[in-house]
Amino acid sequence: MNGAVAAVARGGTSRAGPPGNLPAEPNAFIGRDRDLAELAVLLDRARLVTLCGPGGIGKTRLALRLAAMAAPRHPDGAWLADLAEADPAGPPGHLAAWLAAALGIRPETGRPIGETLAAALRGRAALLVLDTCEPHVRECAALAERLLAQCPRLRILATSREPLRARGEVAWRVPPLGLPQDGEDPAAAAGSEAVRLFLARAAAVRPGFSLTGENAPAIAGICRTLDGVPLAIELAAARVRALSVPQIAERLAGRFALLALGDRTAPPRQQTLRATAEWSLGLLTDAERRLLARLSVFRGWTLEMAERVCADAAIPAAVVLDLLTALIDKSLVSVEPEVGGSARYRLADMVREIAAEQAGEAGELDRLRLAHRDCMLQVAEQIASRAFVRGAPSWPERVAMYARARAERANFHLALGLCAERGDAREGLRLCHALAGSWLASGEVADGARWLDQMIRIGGQAPAVLRARARAVRAELAFEQQDYDGAARHARSCLSLGAREDGSRACALRILALVALMAGQAREALGAAQAAVGAARQAGDEWEEGVALATCGVVLAAQGRLAEAEDGFRQALEVLRGNNGWGVANALYGLGRVARARGDPAAAVRCFEEALGIYRQIDARPEMARCLAGMGLVALAGQDLPRAREHLGQSLRLSLATGQRLPAARGLAAFAALAVASGEPEKALRLAGAARALLGEIGARSPAPARRLDEVTAAAGAGLGAAAAAALAAEGATLALDDAVRLALGGPGTPAGAGPGPAGPGPLSEREVQVARLVAEGLSNLEIGRRLFISQATVARHVANIFLKLGLRGRAQLAAWAAGQALPAPAAAPRGAAAGAATHPGAQS
Repeated sequence: MNGAVAAVARGGTSRAGPPGNLPAEPNAFIGRDRDLAELAVLLDRARLVTLCGPGGIGKTRLALRLAAMAAPRHPDGAWLADLAEADPAGPPGHLAAWLAAALGIRPETGRPIGETLAAALRGRAALLVLDTCEPHVRECAALAERLLAQCPRLRILATSREPLRARGEVAWRVPPLGLPQDGEDPAAAAGSEAVRLFLARAAAVRPGFSLTGENAPAIAGICRTLDGVPLAIELAAARVRALSVPQIAERLAGRFALLALGDRTAPPRQQTLRATAEWSLGLLTDAERRLLARLSVFRGWTLEMAERVCADAAIPAAVVLDLLTALIDKSLVSVEPEVGGSARYRLADMVREIAAEQAGEAGELDRLRLAHRDCMLQVAEQIASRAFVRGAPSWPERVAMYARARAERANFHLALGLCAERGDAREGLRLCHALAGSWLASGEVADGARWLDQMIRIGGQAPAVLRARARAVRAELAFEQQDYDGAARHARSCLSLGAREDGSRACALRILALVALMAGQAREALGAAQAAVGAARQAGDEWEEGVALATCGVVLAAQGRLAEAEDGFRQALEVLRGNNGWGVANALYGLGRVARARGDPAAAVRCFEEALGIYRQIDARPEMARCLAGMGLVALAGQDLPRAREHLGQSLRLSLATGQRLPAARGLAAFAALAVASGEPEKALRLAGAARALLGEIGARSPAPARRLDEVTAAAGAGLGAAAAAALAAEGATLALDDAVRLALGGPGTPAGAGPGPAGPGPLSEREVQVARLVAEGLSNLEIGRRLFISQATVARHVANIFLKLGLRGRAQLAAWAAGQALPAPAAAPRGAAAGAATHPGAQS
């Protein structure tokens, strides 16, 4: 893939305009106007477009530019998933998990991530960019087919060296850049795309460089020799700092003469790029070549990482920056956006392949992989050692550290994979312990659990303290997965190892407290939570002390001991202030809930708002949804219905976007209560029925939501009669989640299944838009056929396609959707169209 794409933030919650995570372009995009125009039309007509071609042909840059152009037509954003960093040998579902992480969609317990992903995307008018699919062609095809079948407003733009061969795919082969004609004058040659790219990249390394009558023939010849392959042209252009254009042309000509005598089994343009890359590497100094080979072990890196892994007697750390700068100047290394205040660097795929081969030929690859593993262990432990302590660093610095951990995800996977491959349990357990905070904060608990299970299996001889830490972390991950039996088992295993010198014992006791609370054993829960506080204090672990105190608050609140619960949360807050903001936000959220229960709405809102601000800084969307829901419920209790609708709506949208059904069910129940307060009993009963059905589908354990739904149902049905109320609730129970959410968000009087729909016609064809407009006007199929001069059967087929694409169930829903769209009026039929329709069946749409 192109070096433009690095580790990108999940984004989308605070930026202006449509959500998404497309990175900024690193330099000017040259040419391809005709390609972009053609692809824009194609992407409007097809829901799966794959840009195919050899490495270096410009697939990624073209896809990103096309996605940026198309983003305004996708209200739910354009989202990039870089699959080059996903493990080709990963477990089942790993590709869906990788894509879900890019979109900020959290896994759900007991539900395959593919189902969660599809459900979260079902109602979204979004564009997904799947970049570098070739290592995962079969899995990509299956995933794309599933998502497109279940998500009617979704479009996918893929890049791959070969087509996915998925149903409905349009494979578009990316052509080389336009070339100058042989013998063309300089003015005409300057207009070709290949020459324009050469000039732009040459001027970047040698300011003032331009096309002249003297160098024009050589530049045109270079572009033709390189067959218009963009990356090859960029590599050649980068050499104008040290070589004249005729020298570059002469050396390339010699290289390609040798190529003609060698193996010609690879595709021609792949040979062109490889030959150019090898030629460019051949011009490096020994030190530059050695550093480039060593950098091939990374999936993105910082200067400090390069110095740790690549420096030795042959390449002292003091010269790494100079050598790295030289490789950047030669377009062999790309500079990526900063993460956490540090610039990041990356190799293009083809360059990394060749560099890795050279590292292997030099006998350095095994040593480099170990050095890389040790470097990533050091990075993770440095972050963990500073992230959960009182005092410095500041919270903004810790947020940057969190972003850094996210950016190194692929590197951490490589390091963990090497630990598993070599049986290095000690290092693997240490790395898992250091990554625990990142896994929990990002919701990647299934990923963490998988790695920890591997390390625990091979770690029987590791020191007891490492095994105890691993069991404590595994218990916490299991609890987050709602595997309460597993959480208790791992926690007890931790305690049996007798570790007391760190916070592992406190963590295990805290998890046992929460498991007991979920089982309704309040007395045992409080005892374990208090024991966790004592163990944390004994170990001198202020982080664990704070979260254990907050756990005491949770248990006491569940018992109705609100004053004691408030005291517990305040003690937790006192210990955690100046520590990690994640814990501070959790304590504030607990205080907000207690304040709401005690009838202090002002205090509750203050706590929820402060917690929300912290969660927003790390894009913790499920937690943001909880705070917004709390604020909405406070407003609802105070009869501030517009504010309640605003906060509850934001919360419900976040829950839906992150694929979390339990919070979504609670959100529907809250909107049912809001409908009662707004005097809309029918809507309330439908929403209550939808919420109850969703809770049953999830298998929710807590009886509290069901009790609240009983209260709402009784209040809403009081004036309607038992039979009518039951019928409305039953109707709501049949709604799909997206339909129920549309009903909730649609405001007063919105019929089931209506409400906010696509921002525009979306995936409808021009003829389907015309049919939808006429359906909205109340015309029958026969009347529409007469108006458009097509058969009644053709109209019925169009209507069925519209229902399928928009996820609607009837003409009333279609009319409600169309009312919110700016649909063009059907064009008048041309003179003589009736006769044409009668005599030429092929004219029917």
